[in-house]
Amino acid sequence: MRFIRGILLPALLAWSPFAAAKKDNPGVELTTFDGELWNIFYFDDSEVAVLAEADTGKVWRSDNAGKDWKEQKDLRSVGIVKNPFDRKVAVALGEQSRHWITHDQGETWKAFETEIGPSWVTGMPISFHAHDSKKLLFNTAEDCMFAPCLGKTLYTEDGFATKPKLLRADRKMCMWAKGAEKFLDDSDSKDTHDTRVLCITRGKFSDYPKDFRLLMSDNYFEDEEEPVMSSGRTVQGMTNMASVKSYIVAAAKSDHSKELALYVTSDTETWHRAEFGDGKVEEDAYTILESTDYSIQVDVMTSSHAWVGSLYTSNSNGTYFTRNVDHTNRNRDGFVDFEKITNIQGIFLVNVVDNFDKIDSPNAKKKLKSRISFDDGRSFEKLTVKGEKDKELHLHSVTGPHNSGRVFSSPAPGIVMGIGNTGSSLGKYEDGDLYVSDDAGLTWELALTEAHKYEIGDQGSVLVAVYDEGDTDKIMYSLKHGKPKTWEAIKLDYKIRARELTTVPDSTSLKFILYGTKSKKGGGRENVVVHLDFSELNEGKCKDGDFEDWNARVDDDGKAICIMGHEQSFRRRKWDADCFVADDFKDPVPKSTPCDCDEVRDYECDFNFTPSGEGKDKKCTPSGALKLPDGACKDGKDKYMGSSGWRKIPGNQCKGETSKDKQTERDCGEASKPPPAAEGIKSEITEFSGSEFREHYYLEKSSQDDDKDKMKGDETVVFLTREREAWISHDHGKTWKRVVDDEIVSIYPHPHNNDHVFFVTASKKVYYSKDRALNEKSIHSFEAPQMPNIEMRQIMQFHPQHSDWIIWMGGQHCEKGGDKDCHTVASVSQNNGYDGSWQPLLPYVKKCAFVWRQAGRQVSEQLVFCEQYTNEAVGQPIELITSEDWFKNKEVKFKSVVEFATMSEFIVVATKGDDGKSLKLDASLDGSTFADAQFPPKFHVDHQTAYTVLESSTHSMFLHVTVNGREGQEYGSIIKSNSNGTSYIMSINGVNRNTMGYVDFEKMQGIEGVAVVNVVSNIDKVDSGEKKLKKTLITHNDGADWAPLQAPAQNWDNKKYDCDVSDTNKCSLHLHGYTERVDPRETYSSPTAVGLVMGVGNVGEHLDTVGESYTYISTDAGITWREIKKGNYAWEFGDQGSVIVIVRRGKDVKNLFYSLDYGVTWNEYQFSDHAIAVEAITTVPSDTSLNFLIWGKGSTKLVTVNVDFSRLDGLLRKCELDEKNPTAGDYEFWSPQHPLSDNQCLFGHVAQYHRRKRDAKCYNGQRIEILHNITQSCACTRRDYECNYNFERMPGGECQQIAGLELPDPKAACEQGAREWWEVTPYRKIPISTCAGGNEMDHTSTPHPCPGFEDEFERKHGLGGFGLFLAVVLPFLAAGGIGYYVWRNWDGKFGRIRLGEGGSDSPWISWPVAVISGLVAVVAAVPLLVGSLWRTVATRFGGYGGRTYTSRSSFARGRGDYAVVDPDEGELLGEDSDEDV
Repeated sequence: MRFIRGILLPALLAWSPFAAAKKDNPGVELTTFDGELWNIFYFDDSEVAVLAEADTGKVWRSDNAGKDWKEQKDLRSVGIVKNPFDRKVAVALGEQSRHWITHDQGETWKAFETEIGPSWVTGMPISFHAHDSKKLLFNTAEDCMFAPCLGKTLYTEDGFATKPKLLRADRKMCMWAKGAEKFLDDSDSKDTHDTRVLCITRGKFSDYPKDFRLLMSDNYFEDEEEPVMSSGRTVQGMTNMASVKSYIVAAAKSDHSKELALYVTSDTETWHRAEFGDGKVEEDAYTILESTDYSIQVDVMTSSHAWVGSLYTSNSNGTYFTRNVDHTNRNRDGFVDFEKITNIQGIFLVNVVDNFDKIDSPNAKKKLKSRISFDDGRSFEKLTVKGEKDKELHLHSVTGPHNSGRVFSSPAPGIVMGIGNTGSSLGKYEDGDLYVSDDAGLTWELALTEAHKYEIGDQGSVLVAVYDEGDTDKIMYSLKHGKPKTWEAIKLDYKIRARELTTVPDSTSLKFILYGTKSKKGGGRENVVVHLDFSELNEGKCKDGDFEDWNARVDDDGKAICIMGHEQSFRRRKWDADCFVADDFKDPVPKSTPCDCDEVRDYECDFNFTPSGEGKDKKCTPSGALKLPDGACKDGKDKYMGSSGWRKIPGNQCKGETSKDKQTERDCGEASKPPPAAEGIKSEITEFSGSEFREHYYLEKSSQDDDKDKMKGDETVVFLTREREAWISHDHGKTWKRVVDDEIVSIYPHPHNNDHVFFVTASKKVYYSKDRALNEKSIHSFEAPQMPNIEMRQIMQFHPQHSDWIIWMGGQHCEKGGDKDCHTVASVSQNNGYDGSWQPLLPYVKKCAFVWRQAGRQVSEQLVFCEQYTNEAVGQPIELITSEDWFKNKEVKFKSVVEFATMSEFIVVATKGDDGKSLKLDASLDGSTFADAQFPPKFHVDHQTAYTVLESSTHSMFLHVTVNGREGQEYGSIIKSNSNGTSYIMSINGVNRNTMGYVDFEKMQGIEGVAVVNVVSNIDKVDSGEKKLKKTLITHNDGADWAPLQAPAQNWDNKKYDCDVSDTNKCSLHLHGYTERVDPRETYSSPTAVGLVMGVGNVGEHLDTVGESYTYISTDAGITWREIKKGNYAWEFGDQGSVIVIVRRGKDVKNLFYSLDYGVTWNEYQFSDHAIAVEAITTVPSDTSLNFLIWGKGSTKLVTVNVDFSRLDGLLRKCELDEKNPTAGDYEFWSPQHPLSDNQCLFGHVAQYHRRKRDAKCYNGQRIEILHNITQSCACTRRDYECNYNFERMPGGECQQIAGLELPDPKAACEQGAREWWEVTPYRKIPISTCAGGNEMDHTSTPHPCPGFEDEFERKHGLGGFGLFLAVVLPFLAAGGIGYYVWRNWDGKFGRIRLGEGGSDSPWISWPVAVISGLVAVVAAVPLLVGSLWRTVATRFGGYGGRTYTSRSSFARGRGDYAVVDPDEGELLGEDSDEDV
């Protein structure tokens, strides 16, 4: 039977009326149960207790505090969840679809049904409303098979009296806004938001976690709203949320980063970004602790390999967090040794790791010390034992619980208990003793030797303990605050092994429950519950003289300490009084006495003020424009009376005023704070010794950052020179420093975590940083098992989920050149290379890679694929070997392997065919079951023929097959698959290719179905030996039709061209493509500057040389063009297109040109006093920065030039975007369209993209979700169709059957699950088109019913209005966002395969048939020498280790269509030679 994760055993409640008659011993009753017990709890303020049997799910109820138990018939539960806000309500969850609810403390249970069982992922299947027990949310089990885990949430407003209704079907988690008792409790909105629900859901057009959104609704998602965060915009990447006292906290994560942004609200309307100073919060590395009504406390992990953290406390609105204590102890589950003393403000206990600097692994022994704070974390003290102040006391805490409920305290005033020892640090639990304090932890006394479970009852009058190191026949108790020599024993007639000792949560009862096991006759153990009743031990109830006023917090002189403006005291029984309090279920109430206000203790920074410093040195400075009081700063006045910058902490009870309450004189300029002064463009030049830049990478910081000050952004760049010097800059190249003094042969940024970067030396030593090397102290090193391999293979591979999991490809016996025993060995570390963490995988390997992926590929996290030489002999055929346990066990999946690649959620393997010449492709989702990818009939791909599988993101794959492979004369045909890769059609002939396998084919980023190719127009003459003449063509319907680029009407000098631009066959625009680029990262388009395209080329009949080129721009995705400059210019898009910068290449220059209006006007800027030879211009991969970096050479040295546009007039104000009224501010909608269309329909729908208005004088800042909406569905036209399988396009555009090829049997569709079939037509719909109605050219023939569906066929073809709505609108909604989905989730990793078409809940995936994209294959000898291609690339761009010079989002740009050798960046799949295998 399955059980709910995360249900901890709460403290049990057990009450009985106080009895006056005295007895010698407490009452003891024993109950035996068949199975192990769990999920024990009490309904608050009653004697009703409930528990369950773990094995059977049986539920038992007691109405007399555990003395007698009754089985609840017909109820089988995997977990009972108590409503924390209503003492009568609980829900018993069934394993499947049947569950039960009680509204009368379990006296009756009502069954209700859900279609799916409860969630096991979100943490708790039920969400209770804090103020209405009839309102509940039920989270069903998630679907985690092919996508990130998303599930359904149901809701009820009548306590499941009627069937629950669907709230969301695509949520990660949902909760009530009023999911905590204190939320909105004291605000003006107390009576509002009763039906408000918050959900983290899938992205608008994506299932990827980085696009998850936070949505809220007041009418159960009939309408919904996405809240705006403190940046002024919505935030994607939401991962978690929780109610904490009077706050709701939501966490968001950026892609390629573990760092989280925490957003806090006290009303769901206004959200603040939580600031942690120099600290940062990472995924799975923070714990929201038990907090106060006026602050949030968070423990942030600072050492992942040692589970050590730092404790932070927020101000009253959760905006700023201050570090209280470092080196707090955590465990692997995120629990922290932290606990507040119940009912007393300001006192809490922590355990800290004293030897934190010596902990280098999770298994290292920690030296723990206990500390206590009496002033809300401002200071911490040692725990001391009475009479032995020179000895420190250390206590076991939350990370190692040995009982249910709280560890140390209860609501009993001042009584604190714990297991521990004195000495230098905390010892083993078994070596600990029981200590007690009755002054809230100020002093402690030894109560009992040995470890005991313990509980507190009757507001501290009764302390109970039971031996916890084995069986015992005694239960110990004290009626005198547990002081030495006051403990007595209850003698049992049997021995019991205690499992749990508990009483009511408020510790007011005289009854306790002890759960344990004892030996039974005949052998074995039985589960028992012992009921203890102390109510008859004493003669009377306490009188007034038996009580004292006890101050909760006192200083060294015994005087009361003020916290939150008041002293706190309790009326409690004197320790030696011979009586019981006997006020069952009546919690002790503290008495508050106001203190005089203290300027340090009782104030925090006011709104719009930022804190700095601590204690008396703390300051509050304006963090933004201050709001002017009415009438201020008028009539020429330059001063006004405003906030001091401080405010009394909300809820603080101090009396009187201080200077911080008084207004202060302020400058009017602070209130009307203008944009930063226009200082113009600035540039910084840095020179370096060296001959060449070998490689450079951007380590882009989280995109969740609020850009309050665009000048302070961390934009980290690293580069390596040919002289093996590694340099780093954190300000985009304004200042640089050497990373380390050692020689570095390669830099490896972590492809899945931008904070991690590795610097590889020629030896075993590897330097690394986990925070982008922000300071010298954060650069560490480890020793790899071998030196780097010398076969030009990838040296390091990284796990997508676990940043510390690394595969190392080292060289064994390779220290001496020419050693015949030299070979590549793979090893793995699960702890970032720390000493002792390396495990060998396989020797004689070519490549190894992790296979697990976050989305869609549900395989073991330890699944690894390796290519190994057969019989461990270099030169032998390659085998593909897999393992899920680091090759302790392994399986040979394929022989004669050419290459394997992991792409998105799919795995593809290329092997030689049985004939030894042809290429065979297999694909898999799970790494176990593979399916063939069949090439089209009569289209044979020989493994000796070079081919390139091109990236595709539109349900189809483009495959380039070389027709002429002679050096310098390469060209071939591009064929296009359908969406499951089972049939291919000719897309275009004669496409240009170069010797390295690169093809002049490029898709426009951010827009669906637009691509550009260069074709060889003189194929016949090239085949005869002449040079190639190339023309540029463009498609706007995913390769169905190709047309020349329309040339501009005039050139850059406003003159007409020499040819007639209306005749595009003779006079069109031609652009230089991939095959001629020095840097493949310089793609035509940008993922964030939607619709903007740039290129270098010429107008004419053919493409001229680069030296005769001009530079062009298009703002409508290639439909129209403008010539902007004469010559070959390098370009970059900045700030999502608001700035475009170009710089001349091929000549020494000192000027650049820039445009702020999408290329209409260009301004010149001199960035250097002397000319340099420019090699490239770059910016951050997301194109969101206002800084650019020019790379070049001076007369004798290498040069970088930072060019900063952030203080340029026109870019000083942040653009305004209101998602509710998106065109009212600085943005407009732009929609792509087909050039021959008179409307904005493209692929059957109209897409609206946000784009800054051309004349807007502002900067974009934080990355914008550019796709706003899919607004309408369109009727089908010819442009939504392409030629069907075995048909080809004629010059007039019509499709005709290819001579000699037979048509497929259309009835075969019935065998695939179809209910009707159509006679074959020459056309098929382009897979990404969502058109409906109109000219449906694939249904121009006659439809026929499949066998068994004749009646349904008749009904369908009499389709009514509602059916038509479903047929037209729903497909449009489902597929409309595909183009956006693709580029937004495309991480720049060029390798792609696609499985399936139709029949699935996903618009992307159905049947396991492979389509491969993004792969390059070139001619080489056996084995395929990836290094041959790499050496050519490395010569031009620099690099080491068998991979291109970058692995950050494929060429560190997030752009492009070709493969790089990296597990998720695409791979080389190619042919071999004719050698026998």
